[in-house]
This record gives sequence, C-alpha cells and structure tokens, in this order.
Amino acid sequence: MVSQDNQDYPPRRSRGRPRGWTDKSDQNTIKSLDRAMEVFEYLSEAQGKSLSSIASEMDQSAATVYRILVTLEGRGLVEFDPAEQFWHIGPRAFVIGSRFLRRTSLVDRARPVLRRLMEATGETANLGVEREGAVLFLSQVETHASIRAFFPPGTLSPMHCSGIGKALLAQMPSERLAKMLADETLDAFTQATITDREVLQRELQIIAQRGYAIDNEERNRGMRCIAAPILDMNAEAVAGISVSGPTSRIGSEEMTALSRHVIEAAQELSLSIGGVVPDRTG
Repeated sequence: MVSQDNQDYPPRRSRGRPRGWTDKSDQNTIKSLDRAMEVFEYLSEAQGKSLSSIASEMDQSAATVYRILVTLEGRGLVEFDPAEQFWHIGPRAFVIGSRFLRRTSLVDRARPVLRRLMEATGETANLGVEREGAVLFLSQVETHASIRAFFPPGTLSPMHCSGIGKALLAQMPSERLAKMLADETLDAFTQATITDREVLQRELQIIAQRGYAIDNEERNRGMRCIAAPILDMNAEAVAGISVSGPTSRIGSEEMTALSRHVIEAAQELSLSIGGVVPDRTG
C-alpha cells in the first residue's frame, strides 16, 4: 500500500557499511586504531621484542607503543614475558585467525584461481587433494581447446604417476612418505611410469627443491601435467594445483613458462587460505 502523507522517514540503515564506505580518506579512518594495528602487525612478524626495540624500529615514542601494547594485552592479542621483558603475539590472535580459516573453503577460493590459470596457460587447470593414498580431484576448469585433459570432480588417480600426487608426496615428512611408498603399489600405466621406489624418491627430492612436479606421460600417453603444492599455515601441503594438456602443446620449450604460472597460482591460493609461500631464494 502506498502512503498518502508527506512524512519524512529517516534513511534506511546500511547492512554492514554506511554510505560512502568506499571513501578511504583520513576522515573515515581512526588514526589511533591504525597505529595500533601497525604495532600489532609488526610484532607478529618480529616475535619477542622489547618495548624499546619496537619503539625504535617503528620510529614511535615508547609511551605510545606501551599504551598500544597494554590495550592489546587486555584483549589477549599480545602478551608480556616479565622474565625476558619481551612482548609476543597472544593466544587470542590465534583464535581469531582460526575463525577466518574455518570460513574459508578451498574449492570456492580455488575457482577464480583455476580460471585465471587456465586463461594464462590455455590448458585445463585442476585442484586435487590426497585421500587414502590417492589423488582426489576436487575441481577443474577446462580449456577451450578441442583436445584436453579431463578429470571430473571425484576422479581418483595414483599418487606416483600424477603431477599433483608427486607434488604432495614431495612435501610429506620423511616418515609418512616412507610409509606411503611402502603401502602403495607402483603400477605401470605407460612406459614412462616410475615404478622403482628409489628412482621416485630421487625425483621427489628434485620436486621439493624446484617447487613443482611433472607428470611426463606417466599416467596417460600423450598427456603432460605440471603441478605445485598448496601450503597451509603450518607449511604443510593440503592440496595441489596443476595444468594438464597434450604433449603436442606442452613441450619442453613450454615447461618453464607453464611451471611459473602454476607456481604463482599455488602461491596465490596458499595465501588466500591463510597459508605460507616457501622461500626458495636461499
């Protein structure tokens, strides 16, 4: 029903953001809160710092930094070690971070990454995890090319002859890897399949060093795959991302460029779930 009177009503409240929320000017920021977050972020990267060190390295007054730390301490976000006279990140910070991790969905966050990877490489992009000694494919974005790899969600593939499988094996702790290889039958699917455990272990060492794995016609003749691991907050591999395609398009000349795209996609997805990116500069 339409109202007939001319009464002015208050504006409707925004759900979550007020009008003009895109305005990031000083008038819409709380400077003291922003400064506090700078201290909090700095301490998270440089655990175990004295008050004087934090103040000096951040070019802030000791009194200002102290008030910030005491306020954060009251919320459990930082804590003080009286014996060492050092400040550390507190347990509440982990609780809040864990809530973020609970709301993340690997598959949902992977979809745009997979699409960009497919568009950048022109090849089918895949996401998979380890389940009971095999690779379980969770998601895929297919290339538009007529000849393409196809691993629908739910497909299982042996670890030892899969790009994602070998990328995950290369990140496993030595004891778990030894048990995995002892329990798994290294069946041959093509002439290129690695069926010798010592040969496979040497390749896994190379994969761990360079950051990506290659399935070189080891599962299916005429098909290659390049994969990299997705790492969580503990630097443990929780999934793998890959591109797959025919050898006619993925030759030795294309390997370097494709591997770079795959590694970048793996790093992007790792960071989006709160994980880490390995430092390979050393």
